[in-house]
Amino acid sequence: MRKTGIVLLIMLFSFRLAGQELRCNVQIVSQQIQGTNKQVFQTLQNAIYEFMNNRVWTNHVYTMEERIECNLMFNITEQLSADEFKGTLQIQARRPVFNTNYNTTTFNFVDNDIHFRYVEFSPLEFDLNSHTSSLTSLLAFYAYFILGLDYDTFSLFGGTPYFTNAERIVMNAQSANAPEAGWKPMDDLAHKSRYWLVKDMLDAEYEPVREFNYRYHRLGLDVMDEKVAEGRAEITNALELLQQVHRKRPDPYMYLLKVVFDAKADELVNVYTESYPEERSRAHTILTEVDRTNKNKYDAILEQTSQVR
Repeated sequence: MRKTGIVLLIMLFSFRLAGQELRCNVQIVSQQIQGTNKQVFQTLQNAIYEFMNNRVWTNHVYTMEERIECNLMFNITEQLSADEFKGTLQIQARRPVFNTNYNTTTFNFVDNDIHFRYVEFSPLEFDLNSHTSSLTSLLAFYAYFILGLDYDTFSLFGGTPYFTNAERIVMNAQSANAPEAGWKPMDDLAHKSRYWLVKDMLDAEYEPVREFNYRYHRLGLDVMDEKVAEGRAEITNALELLQQVHRKRPDPYMYLLKVVFDAKADELVNVYTESYPEERSRAHTILTEVDRTNKNKYDAILEQTSQVR
C-alpha cells in the first residue's frame, strides 16, 4: 500500500512537471552595486528561476522537450534601499524549427526601466486578478508575452489568450496606481514600454504583424526542411504584411515593427542565402523600406552568390 502511494505521488509530480511551459535561464548582474549584501542577488536569481520554471502558466500539457526556451538577464544598476532595486531586463525567447536542430528567436527585447522591491527569502506571490508586486507582475507579464508569441507562431492569432493576460497585468498595475514605470501610456513617449508592447500586439491595426509571425514560422521556416523554395516564398509573401503596417502607420513610432526585426533581421539575411535573384531583390526592397536601421545587413542579401535551392 505504501509503495502504491509513493507511485501515485511520483505520477502526480511528473504530470505537474509536464504542465510547466518554460525552460527559463535567469541571470542577475550587479557589478554596479557596491558595498551591499551580494548574497541577496543570488537568492533573488534563484527565486525568479523557480517562479518562472515551476509555475503552470497555461491549461495545456507540455513535455520536457516542448518547454519554451527563454532567457532573462537582469542588470541591476541602482539599489535605492535594502529591498528596492532599479535596472534593465533583457528578455529572449526561442522556438525550434520543425524537423531540424535549429532554434529561431521569437523575442529579443530590452526593458530599460525596471523597478521593484524584493525582501530576501520572501516568497514571490502572483495573482492574475490583482497587482501583488511589481516584481511578480513584471515576471508574469513577460511569461505571458513569451507564450503569446510562441502560440502565434503555431496557429493564427493563437497567442491571444496570453496577450490578454499580459494586458490584464498592465491594467491591474494601473488600478493599483503602481508607482513603477512601464505600466502606463505616458511612461515612455516612444512607445517602448510594457504598456505599449501589449497594447499594440492586441491592436487590430497591428494584426498583420501577428499574421506575419504565423506565416513566417509555421508556413515558412517549418516547411523549409523539405520544401526550401516553397517555405522561402511564403516568408517573402509574408514580408508584405509588415510593409502594409509600415505604410499604414498605425502610430507615430511603430515600435512593434522594431521588436520583430530585433528578433529576425540576421535570420532574414540567412533565409535568402540560396534564393533566386528576383526573390532576393524583392525581399531586399521590402526590408530596406520597412527597416531602414538594418539596411547594411539587408544589402548582403543582394550579394548572395550561393547555389539556388
